[in-house]
Amino acid sequence: MADLVYKRASTDQQSTDRQNLVLAEAEIEDPVVFEEEAGTSSRLHPLQRPKFGKLLDYARPGDTVHISEMFRLVRGTGHILDVLDVLHRDRLALRIHDGAFSGMDLTARHPRTGELLSTVKFMVQTLAAAGELQRDLQRELTYDGLRAAEAKGNKGGRRPALAGDTVADVRTAYLKGQSIAALALEHGVSRGAIRTAVADLLPEHATDQDAPAPELPITLDMPGKVADFLRAAELEPAERTALKKGVPVRRGQGYTLRISATPAIHRQLLARCQALDSSAAIPAQRKARREYENRVNTLSH
Repeated sequence: MADLVYKRASTDQQSTDRQNLVLAEAEIEDPVVFEEEAGTSSRLHPLQRPKFGKLLDYARPGDTVHISEMFRLVRGTGHILDVLDVLHRDRLALRIHDGAFSGMDLTARHPRTGELLSTVKFMVQTLAAAGELQRDLQRELTYDGLRAAEAKGNKGGRRPALAGDTVADVRTAYLKGQSIAALALEHGVSRGAIRTAVADLLPEHATDQDAPAPELPITLDMPGKVADFLRAAELEPAERTALKKGVPVRRGQGYTLRISATPAIHRQLLARCQALDSSAAIPAQRKARREYENRVNTLSH
């Protein structure tokens, strides 16, 4: 009897680090791993996904399918019931190692009719609906957090670049002695956009003040609830890379993500999870976000 491990990340910006941590703690002996290509959407029915299809082709009666949490495999109630029917048909067991479905025997059938037990079906439908509600609430919290940040003058996303007809004016002003910082403030763009516009002029006119020394990476522990929230948020590439390279460290029932990044990236990540400090967030999320805020604030001292 083989132990078959299935893993999936919804976008090519996400990693399977958390899944790897949960499955490693399960101490599965000699697992046969089937991992979908990065970016395999949860909207695609599991029975249509390439690697899960290969898993079913490989499996033999009596084998066990292992997943870190149910939503790595399925999205909604219909998907769950379809997959359970196929696992029952092929006489495969299912082990879920984390989340609401962990420890439940979802393959239990009525001894005479062979149908999924009504109690199991009810639990599956209820928990699947709760999971969908949680994801919807998370999207709403992210939206509300971005609106709150924008109301304070903090706009997410990339700063605008210089328009073509503005570049000449910026170059002229720079040659007359106006600083990069002042030009960036005047035109509402980043200093990097100004430096790009005057790149060929920098060797003769740049000063130490205009080109500050690069920041060095600093390691901070991000609470797991903050990391889980950010994995589902819209992040800049540099922010997503820092999150992906974080090292999970187990802490009792939870974990922290040890991230090495520049202070600027840490502050950007903190701003992204502002929604967790709203009244709509659960107390544990608010507490985790404030712990991370206290750690990030030490960078300015």
